[in-house]
Amino acid sequence: MEKHNIAKINEIFESIQGEGKYLGANQIFVRFSNCNLNCKFCDTKFFEGKEYDVQALIKELLSYDLSIVHSISFTGGEPLMFVDFLNEFLVGFKDISKKYNIKIYLETNGTLFQNLKKIVDKIDIISMDIKLKTATEEVNQFDINDKFLEIASNVETYVKVVFDNKIEENEIENCCYLAKKYNVSLYLQPESSFLFKELKDQNNTLFLENIHKKFLKYYKNVFLIPQVHKFLNLR
Repeated sequence: MEKHNIAKINEIFESIQGEGKYLGANQIFVRFSNCNLNCKFCDTKFFEGKEYDVQALIKELLSYDLSIVHSISFTGGEPLMFVDFLNEFLVGFKDISKKYNIKIYLETNGTLFQNLKKIVDKIDIISMDIKLKTATEEVNQFDINDKFLEIASNVETYVKVVFDNKIEENEIENCCYLAKKYNVSLYLQPESSFLFKELKDQNNTLFLENIHKKFLKYYKNVFLIPQVHKFLNLR
C-alpha cells in the first residue's frame, strides 16, 4: 500500500505494447506490485519488486533513450493504488514528458474511480479493463466501471475485455452498453492459456469469431486482438 509517496514497483522495462489500441507502440512499462483485485489469470508477482520514491523513478526513466519512447505505461497490479505517488511523479516528470513528447498511459482495472479523479487531468491515455467474473473469478463491477468511465470521459480512453469460453451473454451486453454509452472502443482479448489451447483446434478457433460477432450485434466498435507480445516472445 501507498506510504509517504513511496511505491513498490515490480519491474521497469522497455518493450512494445502488446495489447489494445496502441498495439506495437514502444513504451517504458512501470509495473506496480499491488492490486485491489485478485484475478485468476494475473501475471504480476505481487511479492516481488522494490520501493521507489519519485526521484528514484525519474532517475531510472532517464537512463532510457526517451527520444524513441511513445509513452510511459503505468500498469500492474493496479497503479491507482499509488495515486499520491503518481500525482507527485506526474508533476515532477511534466517537463521531461513535454520535451520528448511522451504520453502518460494508464492501464487500470477500472474500479478505483475516486483515485482517478485526483490525477485524471494529468493522464493522456487510459486503457481500462472490464474484469469479467467468468474469466477472473472476481465479481462483475459494471456499475463501478460506469462511474470510472464517466470520470475518464475527457481523456482518450479505450476498454479491454479478457474472456474465455465461459463468457456469458449478459456480460457481453453490459460491456457493449458501457462502451456505447461513453463512445469508446472495445478490445476483446482471449485469455492467453485458453487461447493457445483453443488454437490447436480449428473448431474452437471459430468460437473466437462467434464471440466477436456476438459483441458486434450490440456495438460496432469492437476489435478482437490477442496478447501479441506473447506470440513475439516479448515481455
